[in-house]
Amino acid sequence: MPTYRDEGVVLRTHLLGEADRIVTLLTREHGKVRAVARGVRRTSSRFGARLEPFMVADLQLAVGRSLDVVTQAVTLGAYAPVIVADYRAYTAATAMVETADRLTDEDASRQQYLLLVGALRSLARTEHDPSLTLDAYLLRALSVAGWAPSFGDCAVTGEPGPHRAFVPHLGGMVSEDAAPPGAMRIDEGTLLLLASLLTGDWATAEGAPQGVRARASGAVSAYVQWHLERGLRSLEHVDRGVS
Repeated sequence: MPTYRDEGVVLRTHLLGEADRIVTLLTREHGKVRAVARGVRRTSSRFGARLEPFMVADLQLAVGRSLDVVTQAVTLGAYAPVIVADYRAYTAATAMVETADRLTDEDASRQQYLLLVGALRSLARTEHDPSLTLDAYLLRALSVAGWAPSFGDCAVTGEPGPHRAFVPHLGGMVSEDAAPPGAMRIDEGTLLLLASLLTGDWATAEGAPQGVRARASGAVSAYVQWHLERGLRSLEHVDRGVS
């Protein structure tokens, strides 16, 4: 049975039989992979804890007929224990891996893998507020997938901004002439935060007040839900830290 090595982040797992799991991975070189991890639910398993959601591992896999088989796993990023211990980080990470699962397939780009690993690492290290990290990840993941939002020029006509109407199905900010009735309106501060999250301007993003962050999160959620067609179940459970 031929084998191969790759790095992978665990997106989700399913029980299989009494001791096995099916593990869905986003890998660096092979896109999304579904593989069987045999015996990982036994207390004697050598790498069961290394194949939990949010973990990143160096993997050896054997090619199977329908599912590959994990034969070795060495931890590269032990992010799961830290993330699971923080509810806000956990809900954000859950939305991230669901998004990655929905956006990728076996031909997924390396950029999607690196983006997800970087976001999980940031959560585990508490580098930024979990809500900001999630929104930045969602905007960038959609951009890599070909749905980059426009926060400057009109997404329909190309007319220079700034504009105030935000229309997810038209690609972002649009001019008044292109905006349909009832379009979401975005104030200057929220627009600045959205652009900062997309470009990685963390100094500006972290200076945004809570109200602006909440409005930006609403716009990001609307954009994600439209382009993924079916809503993200995990997104409605994200703890945004708003009392």
